[in-house]
Amino acid sequence: MKRWLIALCLLLPVMAAAGSLTEAERAALLRHGPWPPAPHIDPSNRASGNPAAIALGQMLFHDARLSGSGTMACAGCHAAEKGWADERPTAIGLLPVDRNSIGLVDVRLWRWFGWDGAMDTLWGQSLRPILDPREMGGSLAGTAALIRDDPALACRYRAAFGHEPSAETEGVAVDAAKAIAAFLETLTSPRAAFDDFRDGLAANAPGAVDAIPADALMGAKLFVGRGQCAVCHLGPNFTNREFHDTGVPFFVASGRVDPGRHGGIQSLRASRFGLSGPFNDDPVAAPAALTAAVLPLHRNWGEFRVPSLRNLNLTAPYLHDGSLATLRDVIRHYSELDEDRLHADGEALLRPLRLSSAEIDALEAFLRLLAAPPMVARVPSLTTCP
Repeated sequence: MKRWLIALCLLLPVMAAAGSLTEAERAALLRHGPWPPAPHIDPSNRASGNPAAIALGQMLFHDARLSGSGTMACAGCHAAEKGWADERPTAIGLLPVDRNSIGLVDVRLWRWFGWDGAMDTLWGQSLRPILDPREMGGSLAGTAALIRDDPALACRYRAAFGHEPSAETEGVAVDAAKAIAAFLETLTSPRAAFDDFRDGLAANAPGAVDAIPADALMGAKLFVGRGQCAVCHLGPNFTNREFHDTGVPFFVASGRVDPGRHGGIQSLRASRFGLSGPFNDDPVAAPAALTAAVLPLHRNWGEFRVPSLRNLNLTAPYLHDGSLATLRDVIRHYSELDEDRLHADGEALLRPLRLSSAEIDALEAFLRLLAAPPMVARVPSLTTCP
């Protein structure tokens, strides 16, 4: 009896706080929808939205022959059933990599690509791991030769781009990356329990607030209120699409650091495969002005992208270095944040939340409303061509 009374006393503050939403809380939650967003064609990529290019890109995404060893495909680190990521703390390509394999669902909504934003085009980012010696260790020449020499791929290339793959190596390799990007644009999060809750609020549906458990409602109030989670995880995709220091150490090995966004900006400005390069298919509709304005600042050291929270049940472990194994570990990280680990010149957005155990439970329950069922990859046959 005594234990029952103690448990009830612990739950009463959560139940009381979760009974209703203020107008400010309701408005903040409504800004996280509706879902899904309307389809969008990337003007920098003439293959975007093209069904033939999507089919070619899907084949290439699963084709290990793009790698230098012939053993590593893009799908090796980005599996459908794992939210188009993998379960390792950090990726393993031909060599170990310092960062976690980022989930690719809803990648079409990103402004910058990769954990450090080293690309401003999805097709440029699709080419990057193919060429990286640690990941797939391929080459522009090898990618172009594969397209030309494989009859099924050459046929699909003709269907996608309207002509034979040319002798111009770089252009054909970029086209292959654009086809992969066209495929990745089709990876969209399914609607989650949160979306039904949010739409019920928008429609002023009777019982909308009661449609989720009391602890999840308390978590929603924390998310948009005292927790200030929605400052960075905002909008329908639960991300501001930018980069922040979250108090994670920079060191990845003895004497070696991960520069994060600082290094990403330097790579971005040097790349030929972005909006400012020669392969942008529509520089007017997809200008590089934003890229040109981004300069690497000292405070960018240790900043990494704010990931979406959708499908978070599929993409553990978490953070750019995969150092937090569970969602609860992530919440505890922000609850007990060590401010001394934040960059001295960086933003002052984060403070330790000092959440109670009941509040941690509530915030986790709310985030679980963004969970998705496992996804399934369907790979076109390499032996067929339209």
